[in-house]
Formats: sequence, structure tokens, C-alpha cells
Amino acid sequence: MKILLTGKHGQVGFELQRLLAVLGEVVAVDHAECDLSDPAAIRRLVAAVQPQIIVNPAAYTAVDKAESDETTAHAVNAVAPGIFGEAAKALGAVVVHYSTDYVFDGTGAGAYREDDAPNPQSVYGKSKLAGERALQASGADCLIFRTSWVFGAHGGNFAKTMLRLAGERDTLKVVADQFGAPTSAALLADATAQVLARLIRDGRAGFPFGLYHLVAGGVTNWHAYAQAVVSAAAAAGKPLKIAAADIEPIPSSAYPVPAPRPANSRLATGKFTDTFGLRLPPWEDGLAHVLQQIL
Repeated sequence: MKILLTGKHGQVGFELQRLLAVLGEVVAVDHAECDLSDPAAIRRLVAAVQPQIIVNPAAYTAVDKAESDETTAHAVNAVAPGIFGEAAKALGAVVVHYSTDYVFDGTGAGAYREDDAPNPQSVYGKSKLAGERALQASGADCLIFRTSWVFGAHGGNFAKTMLRLAGERDTLKVVADQFGAPTSAALLADATAQVLARLIRDGRAGFPFGLYHLVAGGVTNWHAYAQAVVSAAAAAGKPLKIAAADIEPIPSSAYPVPAPRPANSRLATGKFTDTFGLRLPPWEDGLAHVLQQIL
């Protein structure tokens, strides 16, 4: 089994390199080895590797920058998944792709299901939705995992930013009216590897390809998430300038950014857990594990 993995230096790609290695030969690439904004480069890569499985966690994830760099965001997030799909279809390969809670507008009251109507409000969200649809339209057998609030020990993320700011600042204000599930890159990689192991074992006939929501269990907001990070750091003896209780909650309106964020990023994961029989542990478990590594 030969597996082509993109984004090897990203949070999810870094974790996937280790876990996919037990399933087959992994050919992992980064931007320097394949520019995903170049369709011809993607086609050359797939033709050279001849994979049976393509796993594509790479994406243009600079959400605010995308508002002024729509061309690149569209090329990487919207066009590239379709190119991978077309190449995979020609080879008879399977594609695993990752998408985002940003495909929804965040105004819904409950957790979003896979069949809820998307309504992205940002360039990033629109590009990721277009990528989902391009991959589905390619006709390739594919798995699309929508996730949210990704963090890990490797790469930059909210948890690491909060650790740095708590060590530098005497005051800290964090948005408290956006809700979701912080999801560790390790959990995404673990779940992906488990699903692919089943595919390799059982074969493609009757395999439940499709779109799934894949996030950690539970729900929180950015403010409570920041408090959890700072509390863990304090308990580990990290020198900090601010205590968790002193982090000030603010509304989104007090922290304007170029790209609108969904107020409700909750994703219902029942389809995934029922289909694959896997447990998605609470976000606190993943955070504790990652903070142990960082701290």
C-alpha cells in the first residue's frame, strides 16, 4: 500500500506521518515539494508516486489573510482537492480530505449535521466548501472530514498563543461568545488511521465513503479554552504573568477581524461514531495530552 500525504509539516500532517507508516509506504510532501496552487504540479506528483491512497490535510489556513488573498486560497482550498480527486479517479485511488466548521454561518442553535445547508461567510469558508464539492464531483472514492479548532504539539495554534501571551502580558482578553470543540491533530490522525485500516482490511466494496464531521467530544468557548490552557500551565509550574481567573471574557464585537468567525462551530459527530464504531474523547483529554508535551 502506497500512501501520498500532503502538508507533512502541518499540525495534522505531522501526526499522520507516524500513524500512516504502519499501514503502508508513506510518501510525505510539503509546499516546497508540491505547490498545491499549481494543478500541473499536483498531477505530476500523483503520476510519480502512483498511490493507492491520497491523504490531503494541506490547506490555506490563514483565515484573515484569505480575505485579501482570495486567488491563492481558492487555488489551494477549492481547486486542488478536485485535481487530487480527478487524478485519484484515473488511478483507482482513494482520497482523504479535511474541511472545516467555517462552511457554516454559525447562526444555528444546535450542533451542525452533515446534511445541514452550508452558508460560509468568509473567503476561507467558501474556498473550503468549494473544495469539498470539487472532490465529490471528481467521482473518486473519498472521505471528507470536517473538523474545528485544531491544535497540536507541533505547529502554531491557539493553545500555544495563549501560553505565550500569559507569560508576556499582565492582562488578556479572549472572545467568549464563539462555541466549538478544540480538536487535537493527534485525534484527527488517530481516527483517520483507524478508518483507513478498516478500508485496507475490508476492501472498498460497500465501504462507507462520504462526508463526516470529526471533532473531539464536548463544547467550550475560546475564553474557557484559554483558561484551561493557563490553568494547566500554572499547575505545571510554568512562569506566568496572569492567572486563568484574570483572563477577561469579551464579545466578538470587541475583537474585530477581517474574516467573520462562526459563533456556533459545534459539529454533530453521530454519523462518524455510528458508522465506524470509534469513540471521540472529550476535548479536555486531547488538550491535557498536548500540554504535557509542550510544557
